[in-house]
Amino acid sequence: MLAARHLTALEALVGPAGLVSAAADRAGYETPARYAQGRAAAVVRPATTAEVSAVVAYCAREGLAFVPQGANTGLVEGSTPDASGDQLVLSLDRLTAPLEIDPDDRTVTVGAGVRLSTLNAALEPHGLFLPIDLGADPSLGGMAATNTGGARFLRYGDMRRHVLGLEVVLPNAQGTVLTLSHGLRKDNAALALRQLFVGGCGAFGVITRVTVEVHHRPRQTAAALLIPRDLDAVLPLLCAFEAEAGAMLTAFEGMSRAAMERAIAHVPSLANPFSGGVPDYAVLVELTRSWSPRDGEASLDDTLQQIAGQLLDRDDAPLADALFGPTTRMWTLRHALSEGLRASGPVLGFDLSFRRRDLARFRTEALAMLAADFPDYVLCDFGHIADGGIHFNLVGPADPERRAALREAVLGLAMGGFSASFSGEHGLGRAVQDAYERFTPRVARDYAASVAAVFGRGSASVRLTPDPSRLSPSQDCR
Repeated sequence: MLAARHLTALEALVGPAGLVSAAADRAGYETPARYAQGRAAAVVRPATTAEVSAVVAYCAREGLAFVPQGANTGLVEGSTPDASGDQLVLSLDRLTAPLEIDPDDRTVTVGAGVRLSTLNAALEPHGLFLPIDLGADPSLGGMAATNTGGARFLRYGDMRRHVLGLEVVLPNAQGTVLTLSHGLRKDNAALALRQLFVGGCGAFGVITRVTVEVHHRPRQTAAALLIPRDLDAVLPLLCAFEAEAGAMLTAFEGMSRAAMERAIAHVPSLANPFSGGVPDYAVLVELTRSWSPRDGEASLDDTLQQIAGQLLDRDDAPLADALFGPTTRMWTLRHALSEGLRASGPVLGFDLSFRRRDLARFRTEALAMLAADFPDYVLCDFGHIADGGIHFNLVGPADPERRAALREAVLGLAMGGFSASFSGEHGLGRAVQDAYERFTPRVARDYAASVAAVFGRGSASVRLTPDPSRLSPSQDCR
């Protein structure tokens, strides 16, 4: 329990609106999007960078542990407190200024608490957007801290590709504020330290402001649902579309039958697009152009149908069928997968990343392993085939021992058999802490802890966790 003097001091720094101490009011900050609820000592909600600095400095001087939190949409327990009741939540949801758009430079500077939907709504009149497509509505600070990828990674890349500048507060006794670059696309005048904070999950400091590059909104789009001949045909399909569509290819998303069936069953507004029944596997493919239609140029719909037709007619056809329709309708199924999954019962989720050539083989071996050893769990996977990512979700009994055995089996297969990543894009948090310690080489963990210690210099007691070789998104200053 947090001492009354700490509550008084923190309220003096952020004002009454910036401190949440009642249990009922803390609940939204303590409950993660997945897994068990934690318990916070209190929630501190600074409204400016100066207030963030003051709060962080106070925590460092007093030895208080805190967890930086953006929109709390993460899936690895990286933004919520543990069950001890000893950690503060440092919420950045009030850092919604500035929101400065430079249309000519195609850059935007925003407070860390600005949501992706808010940013894109503000960019729309300028014909611009931040093209990272997600199943949630995160904050820009959280997106930078976790190096978010998303469904259009194939064409646009992740947040690391888009972040041009950061403002961060370091976890030391001074609450040092660093400005890392000024939004320049090219700047080799100093080390690009901002790249340590992009994907650092808050372990090196607290992101308070972000400058990102944005893009012209597509003026032409076309999408289709592809039904591959079989799982082994998915990679040849992708390679064919990359060769024929080039830079116009913006998404290539795989969806399993179990995932699609649950979305169709649990989302009332979603109609089944497959007249012949939901296939074992389907791929959403999207083409875009940033310019308006030109005279004599084939439309994207025609281009997409032509490529699909060529693939259907090949002697070794990797494509069994294709469904065409409005882009928004094609994406509706993909965007409904997470909602359908949430309504299906307890989920054991994995955010795995592979070499593209290994995806089909891993999935085949994993299905065989599940059938033999865990038949009471159903695989409801989907993911970003073009970048090797798969959200390997298993729905089944909530029995802790059973889930622990299943988790061990999946990670053992993925990491031991395929040298995969246990965190493709969700970042680091308590839910994957054991995997980090097991699969990340000790020397790499030691270097990461050393870097964190450098940024925390000025407060001798600052450490990430009791074991200095563990990287954690919480700042433990006890």
